[in-house]
Formats: sequence, structure tokens, C-alpha cells
Amino acid sequence: MVKKISHPWVPAVAGYAALMVGLLDIVKAVAPRLGRSGMAAWSDALPGIATTVARATSLVVGILLIMLAHALRRRKVRAWQAVVALLPVSAVMALVHLRPVTAAISLLFLVALLLNRSEFYALSDPRSRWRALWNLLAFGALDLVLGYVIVSVRPRAIAGDPGVVERLQHVVLGLVGIEGPVTFVSPRVGDLVYLSLLALGTLTAVTTAYLALRPERPVAELTDQDESRLRELLDRHGARDSLGYFALRRDKSVIFSPSGKAAIAYRVVSGVMLASGDPIGDREAWPAAIKVFMTEARRHAWVPAVIGCGETGGEVWTREAGLSALEIGDEAVVEVADFTLEGRAMRNVRQMVNRTERAGYTCLVRRVGELTEDEKERIRAASASWRGAETERGFSMALGRFGDPGDGRCVVVTAHKDGQIRAVLHFVPWGPRGISLDLMRRDRDADPGLNELLIVKTLQAAPAMGVSQVSLNFAMFRAALARGERLGAGPVLRAWRGLLLFLSHWFQIESLYRFNAKFRPVWEPRFVVYPNARDLPRIGVSALQAEAFITLGRPRLRRRSARLLGKEAAPLT
Repeated sequence: MVKKISHPWVPAVAGYAALMVGLLDIVKAVAPRLGRSGMAAWSDALPGIATTVARATSLVVGILLIMLAHALRRRKVRAWQAVVALLPVSAVMALVHLRPVTAAISLLFLVALLLNRSEFYALSDPRSRWRALWNLLAFGALDLVLGYVIVSVRPRAIAGDPGVVERLQHVVLGLVGIEGPVTFVSPRVGDLVYLSLLALGTLTAVTTAYLALRPERPVAELTDQDESRLRELLDRHGARDSLGYFALRRDKSVIFSPSGKAAIAYRVVSGVMLASGDPIGDREAWPAAIKVFMTEARRHAWVPAVIGCGETGGEVWTREAGLSALEIGDEAVVEVADFTLEGRAMRNVRQMVNRTERAGYTCLVRRVGELTEDEKERIRAASASWRGAETERGFSMALGRFGDPGDGRCVVVTAHKDGQIRAVLHFVPWGPRGISLDLMRRDRDADPGLNELLIVKTLQAAPAMGVSQVSLNFAMFRAALARGERLGAGPVLRAWRGLLLFLSHWFQIESLYRFNAKFRPVWEPRFVVYPNARDLPRIGVSALQAEAFITLGRPRLRRRSARLLGKEAAPLT
């Protein structure tokens, strides 16, 4: 259990204090005479090796303290342990530089950390200890090789003829900022060798510290037992949220309330514990599940966040967890009983559907459980060929699979022409009487209007399948686009709409909104829930990573995204 927080401001203050002490240490190393007057003579009277070691040590300690500052703010145990070990070193180096004020700051900071030990409880990834150790060993071996080359590359600059042992001793001492036994004829060469060895040692120390403090990256995996429990909850309460079925993605983890009556599916991405949609299960048990979720986030210093939750879910999250909510868009939900192709408002859709049917396209609407294995394989192959080399995307509004034996109640809609599959829609169950769009993909050479035809045929076939509600695409910032084009919209709203239109060149924000609006849907707002405004950029990046819009080492903006927060789709026409 996490200990009760008695001084919630302590980690933030400790982080900024570590940053300040680290900067002071670096200043001591790179500008040793800065801020000194008559005391400089006393420092200059110290042996050269003492001042050299002190400056090198101050530099390394300063860099490490700056790196540890953020981890302290996140209540990391390892960061607390490392800073407690580094502060006495910082104080000693400050005294060597005759800076009693800096030494006093370091010692006072050390005492404050020791007195507030209980405020630092967040766990780090256990695997990172071994990664840090292997990094230290690997870089250490590399440092020895490179250092030996650096010392020996200019033999004429070396005074005398030192042996291999003496040169290795010089390298080892140089990595920690100490002059070794090898002397050089040219002071310039000696300084260059010294700085090069110190840089290698600093790099090794910094990378090792980074790996030791990395946030935990648990492997998200939905176990068979968790999936079975989730399906039971969805059978009883699945009608509450159109995104509930997407919790069954196999690359999500799940947390249950103590009673097992509610659950939250999530994934940890870049230190953000990212949930999607509303909690699953009995609404009365949602607060208990949220409490478990927040406790787990605090234990690991993860930033808790929810993307795509509904209004009811957002209210519970903000009330129970003390978080804030921001509307990010609207989900288009079509009431099947109210849908018709008649009337002037549906003229454009009606014409496109008729034109596409005259071009020879036919559609089949079936439950996945009705398909043969051969049909499933043909649909998979066609869908994969249309996707090509594009990254498979989705997290909050995508299932990530097709044709699984457990997904027999899913609905698949296929368009055919000349005996070939030309487009596919895939819907997941939304309670007993609804379906939610998971996948929209088509042949890029197919005729325009094919997506409209598929959706219309789905809505027309829905009553026979007992479906009364169909959730379509999610439209980012739909309200801003709609209000910004109205008569009387203010300059701020118009500017915001203009920015969204500009971004639509990469993320089809406007075209997706226009496409959804054709079917006269009911707009259901969706929200992002977050702890603080300063966390929003980080949460945004983690959401883009989860949805695979940003891949590791290679950010990729998807021009033809139909669901900005998760639904894979072909270009909308």
C-alpha cells in the first residue's frame, strides 16, 4: 500500500532544489573563479590533483543531479537514494572550492530529504537495474579501449616510455577526472587527453543513471482470465459505452475493482498510464476501480490519463480522482430508427449511393460468426494489401484483430465488384443492440462513394440484426469546427477553426467531420481526463504513440487518418 502523503509539495521542491544544486556544481566546475575574490588564493594553494578531481567530480555530480531532478518530482525511490548519495559529495567538492554557502545548501537539502523519506515511494522498472549494469560494463569496456587509443595515438607527445599497465592506469584515473602517471610533452595534448577521458567517463555515468531511473514499461497483455472476466462484465453492462468492447484488445492491461464488478483497461506509454473510454461494469463500482487505478499510477509515478471517455465517465473520473476534463471531440452515433435516405438533407448521400450501385458494387452485411474460415482469410488478405506498409494503428477505438473465435458477434460489411472484395467495414458489439465502427478500409482504386454505400447498407440491414444504434467515426474538435463557421463567431473561435483547417492537411479533421455529418448523427462528446494542464503535452504525445501515429524513433503524421484517436480507415471520399 502507498503511504499517506503528508507533504505533497515536498517532491516538487526537492526536484527544483536538486536542479539548483546541480547547476551550482556545474558552474563550480566550468567557472571555478566565478564569485570568488580573496578566497581564490586559498583554493589555488591546494594540490593540483585535488582541484582537478574536485572540478571533474563537481561536473559529473551536477549533471547527475539535474538528471535526477525530474525523477525526484515524480517521487522515485531510486532518485531519492541517488541524490542522498550525491549531496555529501557535492558538499565536499563545494568546500574544496571554498564555497561554504553552496556546501551548506547541499547539506540542508540532504537533511530535508532524510526527514521526508516517506514522500518518495514510487517504484522504478526492476529490469532497468540490469540494463544499467550491462550499460556500465559495456561502456566501461569501450571506455578502456577508446581511452587507451586516445593516450597512445600520439607516441611522440608522451614523455618517456610508459608501459601498457601505466597507460591503462592513466585511462582509468582519467575517466573519473584524475591525472594519471603518463605525462605529455605538450600541455595542450595533455589537456586534450584529460578532457577526452573525462567526457567518456561522464557519458558512461550519465547513460547508466538514465537507464537506472527509466520509468517502468510493463508489457501490456490481456490474459485469458482477464478477458473472460471482461466479457462477463460487457455481457451485463456493455450497453453503457460504445468503446467498451475495445477493452478486449490483447495489448492492453486491465485493473479490476476489489469486488470485480468494474474494470479499467489501460496501457503505459512513456510514463503515462493511459486508459480509454469509460470504466467497464457496474457504475456503482466505478469509483473503487478508479481508486485502484490511481493507486497503481502513484506507486510507479505514472501520469494517470483517460482518452475518449464519455460525459458520465468524465464526471466520475473528475469527482473520484480529482482530475480535470477537456472535450476533445464528438462521436457520431446514428439512431437506426431515424435514418432515411429521403429528403433534401440526404440528397448528396443518396446520389453517391445510387451512382456506386450503378457502377456494379454489391454489399454483404454479416456477423463474423457466419463467415467461413476461407472468407475470413480473404477479407484479412484484402485488408492487409490495402494497408500496405502503413503502420497498424489504434488503441482507444480499434480492436486490432479480425475473425477471432471470441468475436463472433462482430459485424463485417464487404463491398464486391467483379468477384473481388473492394472494401471492408468492421463493427464491434455495443451492448445487445448496438455496434461501433472498428475498421474502415477500401481499395484505393475503388470508385468514390464506396464508404457511403457501405455505411448506408449497414444502417439498412441493422434492424434485421437487432441493432438500433450505430457508432461511426470520432470527429476531433467537431464543436469548434461547427461553431467557428457560424454567423457571429468571434475572432478567437475563428482563429481556432483556421488552425484546425490547417492541421487537416495532415489529420483529416474537417473532412472526417463533414463525412460523419452526412448521416445526420447524434453527436456524443468525448473527453480527455488529466491531472494538470502541464501534463497535457506529455499525455498528447503518449496518446499519439499508443495510436501509432508516432512510432519509436520515427514520428509519422498520418495524412489519411479517419479516427485521430484510434480507428484505422481508408481515405474518405
